[in-house]
Amino acid sequence: MEKRTIDPWVWGENTNSAQAVEVTNVTGTLYCSGQVALDANGVPSNADMRSQLQQTIQNLETLINEAGYETKNIVRLNVYTTSVQEFFTTCMDVYVPFIQKHGLKQATTLLEVKGLFATLTVELEATVVK
Repeated sequence: MEKRTIDPWVWGENTNSAQAVEVTNVTGTLYCSGQVALDANGVPSNADMRSQLQQTIQNLETLINEAGYETKNIVRLNVYTTSVQEFFTTCMDVYVPFIQKHGLKQATTLLEVKGLFATLTVELEATVVK
């Protein structure tokens, strides 16, 4: 698999993402359903957004690994949250290190939504290649 990012604007260097990602010679593509802060029994978290994001990232990494893929090969990552403002003020110290840990440069969308399942406040949806 070969990956090339396209980001024609200078401001894009500060976004922890890319405007586009091209992949060639792919041997597999994994489309992950939105992952949230559910425990092993499927019980949703009542914790704050930051804590939910930590659990959500763990769940996403587990799913990707169980499927035989690598988190570093995420090419698309959509973030759904009930508050973009809260996400930026309380979660960036969790989100950015996650991106950096795996060396990600992914296409991404951040959306504020009216609500998520039960008490959940953040959801990650990924596409991964190999």
